[in-house]
Amino acid sequence: MADYNRPESEEDFHINFAQKKPLMNDTEAFLESSRCLFCYDAPCVTACPTGIDIPLFIKQISSDNTVGAAKTIFDQNWFGNACGKVCPTKVLCEGACVYNHQDVKPIDIGRLQTYATDRVISSRKSLFKPGSPNGRKVAIIGAGPAGISCACELRTMGYEVDLFEAKDKPSGLTLYGTAPYKITNEVVLAEMEYLEKSLQFNIHYNSAISTKEQINELRENYDAIFLGVGLGPTAKLDIPGINLKNVVGAVEFVEELRMKQHEVVVPDRVIVLGGGNTAMDAASESARMGSESVLIAYRRSKDQMGGYSFEYDLAVSAGAKGLFNVQPVRVIGTDRVEGVEFIRTEQKNGKLEYIADSEFTLACDLVIKATGQAKMAPFFELIDDLELDSANKVLVNKETFQTTNPFFFAGGDSVNGGAEVVNGAHDGKAAAHGIEAWLNSQNS
Repeated sequence: MADYNRPESEEDFHINFAQKKPLMNDTEAFLESSRCLFCYDAPCVTACPTGIDIPLFIKQISSDNTVGAAKTIFDQNWFGNACGKVCPTKVLCEGACVYNHQDVKPIDIGRLQTYATDRVISSRKSLFKPGSPNGRKVAIIGAGPAGISCACELRTMGYEVDLFEAKDKPSGLTLYGTAPYKITNEVVLAEMEYLEKSLQFNIHYNSAISTKEQINELRENYDAIFLGVGLGPTAKLDIPGINLKNVVGAVEFVEELRMKQHEVVVPDRVIVLGGGNTAMDAASESARMGSESVLIAYRRSKDQMGGYSFEYDLAVSAGAKGLFNVQPVRVIGTDRVEGVEFIRTEQKNGKLEYIADSEFTLACDLVIKATGQAKMAPFFELIDDLELDSANKVLVNKETFQTTNPFFFAGGDSVNGGAEVVNGAHDGKAAAHGIEAWLNSQNS
């Protein structure tokens, strides 16, 4: 179990949050790429949501064609550099590697992907340029993985593109919602700057679209609109004491830590409520910020956690502990958090039930709610004829990503309910082609 000191400087912070997937040097990349079997019908390609030709780009690296490798990656995934770092490769491409069937370490695909794309980004070598202007304009709401990917793809086809972003920086989940040990702010923003300079789309920052009048104005000035708004704040947890000081949402906690880094002070005793990947990140981050006790409390068993097992193992290796089959009943305190009262649970006939008279209390100084994120239903209500499913996700054509209001397309977390950066990158790119097909059909 790790034991981290509280970071008091930027240097301390980066030491505590050392990168899980450090950048390869040339020798490492050559040796790792030479292990690839370059499988025909490679399962790693099928496992990649964006369908990157992985054997091809690895072969290009092994033959010292890193520029070609980077182009192969970006051709399929505009977030190719970030995804090499933040993707759950152990359950995607690397999890599908044939070496797993031979008790041999799978190819380190993610790090090879970052190696190739980083070489191009750091050298500022442009691989793409805007297509010839076609006279059409598309508005994109949200500059996250889906929105940026849609913008890049549309620019290669000659569209004029304006993105409207509520925050002051691009990249959405990649920058604001990813644990710092997976990717640094500098790496995220370098890729965004590279894409923006190459493809020349326009991002309007601090420009939230929040009224029906703004929506109507966009409709009047653009040929189509793509919705890449993602998810909202941490979902509410309806128990007594939840509004006490030092009860925070995991999404907000992760964002503050990424933006303020060592300036954030995390108390000694932390309880994280939840069992998803965001809960694991919040717990691991708390431990790396020097907290003495970090507890992940989940209402079901360890095997039923929504988070990946390797993410839980990472949190434990940082110093967190797990407590399972416990349901929070109330947060205790007068002004600020002093503890959480739990009741033990058990599974009976497929249902979660409370165990009578099993209540107990654990002291803490901070409660982090990792209870999922609220959907953006109030925003979607501004758009006429836009249908949502029972979980308030936007309904789209799965091929074109066109919504029930044909003028609007959507992708990313607002459609899938919350997935990975790579899923958003896929949706945005696919939606760009959906927009192209629809507009062409209108003029035929």
